[in-house]
Amino acid sequence: MIASKIGPEVLPPAFFPVGLNLVGRKCVVIGAADDREAIEKDEALREVGADVVRIEDYASVREDDVSDAYFVIFTPQEEAPAARLRELADRHRFLLCAIDQPKYGFVAMAATVKAGRARIAISTGGVAPRVGRTLREALHGALDEKFARFLECFAHQRRRARANLAASADRRSALIKAADGFNVEIHVTYPQWFDDELHRFAPSVLDTTP
Repeated sequence: MIASKIGPEVLPPAFFPVGLNLVGRKCVVIGAADDREAIEKDEALREVGADVVRIEDYASVREDDVSDAYFVIFTPQEEAPAARLRELADRHRFLLCAIDQPKYGFVAMAATVKAGRARIAISTGGVAPRVGRTLREALHGALDEKFARFLECFAHQRRRARANLAASADRRSALIKAADGFNVEIHVTYPQWFDDELHRFAPSVLDTTP
């Protein structure tokens, strides 16, 4: 049984995936002016309608800067200020994401792939952001303009099925047929150290121990 209050030193078994409606809500992004991660998060928050406050010097952050925030993102790889923000988050009940320091945050940022109408979120729970970024880049390369066009054409097929077919079972059958032939193939390669690790700990095929 998991205790109702867990300290920041304890990582959860996984993060629960969820989308946030941030329209008009105060969101604070803390990171240097040239920090690519902070710049991206600032832009992404503004894109969804958040009221963004940008703080470039994390050493200057005051309690009043975040006490009324709904969501705070901290990008510097500094443990002490991340721990302080966690204390403030517990006190003022705001959501906190400490990039690459998941033990201090309540939110793990997902790498998002945009392809036409599609949005695919990838999260490693904050423990392997580079892996998430690699997955995003691979999907972004595969889901190109042709895929976006396919979604638009499929949406047209859906509208036509709704207009022309009275029975819901017939509409469903038509849409299933329209998706026939769409498939995704995935090939994953791993670093050599990981393959060596698997080989070193792999059980012998001759081992009969139950």
